[in-house]
Amino acid sequence: MGTRRHGLIRARKAAGYTQETLAIELGLDTTTVGQWERGKSEPLPYKRPKLARALGVTSRGLEELLAEGAAVVSRPSADYETWADDLDRVAVCLGRQEFDLAKLLLDRWTGRLVPSGDDRGLYLYGRSLRLLGDLRQDQGVLTGPMSARQSYGRAMAVFRELGADRRVAQLELQLAVLDEMGGNHEPAAEQYRQLATDTRLDARDRTRAQLWVGTALSKAGRNADAITFIKPAIRQFEALEEPQDWSVAFQKLALAHRGDGDLSQAGVAFQVALDHRPGDAPMQRVRLDTAHGHLLLSDPATADSGLKLLEGAAATSTQYGMMHQLQAISGIRRAYERQA
Repeated sequence: MGTRRHGLIRARKAAGYTQETLAIELGLDTTTVGQWERGKSEPLPYKRPKLARALGVTSRGLEELLAEGAAVVSRPSADYETWADDLDRVAVCLGRQEFDLAKLLLDRWTGRLVPSGDDRGLYLYGRSLRLLGDLRQDQGVLTGPMSARQSYGRAMAVFRELGADRRVAQLELQLAVLDEMGGNHEPAAEQYRQLATDTRLDARDRTRAQLWVGTALSKAGRNADAITFIKPAIRQFEALEEPQDWSVAFQKLALAHRGDGDLSQAGVAFQVALDHRPGDAPMQRVRLDTAHGHLLLSDPATADSGLKLLEGAAATSTQYGMMHQLQAISGIRRAYERQA
């Protein structure tokens, strides 16, 4: 027992099932199929005919699948080390919005090395899919084929198969971000609220989820409620010694105060964000300038400066292919023009 049954895995995927959906189809606990595929248990005889039908194979074919423990394709450990190093390079590229190089590095592995079932290969494959989702999210490709949502969903299936609960929860958090970016603010806020107390996540991710409850509520027009989530998150980021998250949280607080009509407190909060700006990467610069421009538009005396900041942020977004940021800037401009 304990040999991974690659034939069974291939048949299950070819039939369009995840481990969980196949278990549900068979009326079993959702962990059962994973146990079969790892060779840790056997399908009971009375379940085998239904399993064969679900997989679209004969009874004999099912027995062959169960007997098959295809050898793991051996890859030199150097391949895995190089793969891991390339993924670290991808993370750096994404931080700089070097999307073309990030995609090239990811394609090197997701296009050529399909994991053969060994846990280390699967983990690197899942991490690759997660980073591909991050890339597409930053580019504003949120839904549909070749989108962030598709990549995150595939990564989640891999990490579920590995039993990597923290990675699964992180992807649930990212899917909530996509809902918020897509305008589903109230549902996103509820997902964030649940994840803010989810022990699968570490303290930083739980605090980010709490901050993002406030962000989603602020976008939904519930700014007073948003502030009650953002302020505790600021204190927690300080306790965790996370200066970048702490600075970004002050940006969010400033916008919530603006939405609540308190421009004085908005200005104070944003000055903290300006004094402790998290960095000068294009995405960070665009987000800060967009928030600053949005705030300056609230006062006729500073509106021209706000429009100039938004114009610069739009140019940077276009230059680096950050389409979601560009759409957000266009929305702020249209709202200002309607009110002017």
